[in-house]
Amino acid sequence: MRGRSRLMIATATAGIAMLALSACGGGGGTQGNQAGGQAGESGGGEVVIKGCTPENPLVPGNTSETCGGDIVDAFTAKLVHYNTETADPEMDIAESIESDDNQNFTVKLKQGYKFHDGTEVKAKNFVDAWNYTAAAKNGQAGSYFMSAIEGAEEISAEGATGETMSGLAVVDDYTFTIKTTEKVSNLPVRLGYSAFAPMPDSFFADPKAFEDKPIGAGPFQIESKDTQNTVLTKFADYSGEYAANVDKLTFRVYTEPAAAYTDVVANNLDYTNEIPSDQMIGEAYKSDLTDRNLNRASGRFAGIVFSPNDEQLKENLQLRQALSMAINRDLIAKDIMHGSVIPAKGWAPSVVDGATDSACGEYCTFDAEKAKALYEESGGYDGPLTLTVNGDGAHREWAEAVCNSIKNAVGAECIVQLTPDFATFNKQIDAGELKGMFRTGWQMDYPSIENFLGPIYATGADSNWSKYDNPDFNAKLAEAAAADSEDEANKLYQEAEQMLGQDLPTTPLWYPTTTVGWSDNVTDVKINAFGVLDFSAIKAKN
Repeated sequence: MRGRSRLMIATATAGIAMLALSACGGGGGTQGNQAGGQAGESGGGEVVIKGCTPENPLVPGNTSETCGGDIVDAFTAKLVHYNTETADPEMDIAESIESDDNQNFTVKLKQGYKFHDGTEVKAKNFVDAWNYTAAAKNGQAGSYFMSAIEGAEEISAEGATGETMSGLAVVDDYTFTIKTTEKVSNLPVRLGYSAFAPMPDSFFADPKAFEDKPIGAGPFQIESKDTQNTVLTKFADYSGEYAANVDKLTFRVYTEPAAAYTDVVANNLDYTNEIPSDQMIGEAYKSDLTDRNLNRASGRFAGIVFSPNDEQLKENLQLRQALSMAINRDLIAKDIMHGSVIPAKGWAPSVVDGATDSACGEYCTFDAEKAKALYEESGGYDGPLTLTVNGDGAHREWAEAVCNSIKNAVGAECIVQLTPDFATFNKQIDAGELKGMFRTGWQMDYPSIENFLGPIYATGADSNWSKYDNPDFNAKLAEAAAADSEDEANKLYQEAEQMLGQDLPTTPLWYPTTTVGWSDNVTDVKINAFGVLDFSAIKAKN
């Protein structure tokens, strides 16, 4: 889950001015199918890309947001790799993942796959890593993703002291088995997510030392990291099919999208995943970045959480419905986001198989008159209603537009509240400090509609910021996971999504597309279906 996800949302001040005055008066290019060249292919050079501040040390099982997740994906390899263009799962470290009943799985590994410390990736490195991530005593953010495995509940429950799941067993150095509590038809699809990355023996010997210099089995290895830069170098002994094309990849923290954009235009930065709002107007960025830009639809969702710490919102469904209906998504998408987002009426984007974009229904359709009537019937909101967003993303303008739309429609005093950065924002959410409303964003972890439901709304899920707790919803997810066919599963997941439409713990805003720009210093810029740069594919001009 990257729910956590710091979405690349462009904004524009021109539309804000229009909405503010009213209140006072009353991407895609062609993608490659393989991430990089074979190991040993020529390449070289250095690429510097825009990054952001990770919330936690770069432990795969404890990294649940994109600022850290992108770096983790660059230095780890998993059982499964997702195709850059289609997101289809392809075997990576796994030689095969087989099951006759969708509950008992046998995983066979390719031999000779190396960690950055020179040790070989073996079956126990997966089993030990997953057990560590699941165990409550280790406090890992990715523990939810282990919940499908038999025995996970016993060791992940609050206060549990167990260390191993009964559903995992090492058969030999290159084979292990997985038993799930119920049938999980899409388990192989999930196994390309970073929480399922293997961990070297050295991690378990000294986790703190690992945090200082993380080790994976991916095409890049970490050379150094500080508050401004995380520097990765090409792993010479990388064994997979997605070798890096550059010798060095640096993630440089930028807190202002405009600064990163200016540096890309001037060829002082090689890649940015955020285009400033003023450059989105009329696609002005294309003049600065001729033949150096790309836009594509991706597996992203943006919405608003009604804080579970706010008793007024938590206990008042009609109030949540009124506020949702008071947001003019179409106008904001057009005048503020300049077509870089698609207004949402559901919780899963169209790039995900099974998505219907209908579960929110009338409550995601702007109607000032109905919203006002519902608001008054609900009793309204007592005091200023805050909408909190992280200040290091391009969120302020659209948040102000949302607040102004709510003010105009129902008369509530809505105020935008900024945090310094995404790490602070996440910590405030985890600490239960935020009232009112706050933004949420999701970048899919694996290509399944389930990924937009379970990790965000299942009881106890790490990214369940709304603290949604619906036993019927949980049961429907389990029923869908046990389905015999993808079509049957999708139908059941759609029924679960309908429950979100009825309960409205959050409200959808839009599905962001991905628009990026790059310098004259690089070629082969490819964006995957997750909206993330293909780190292995990019090349530096020598």
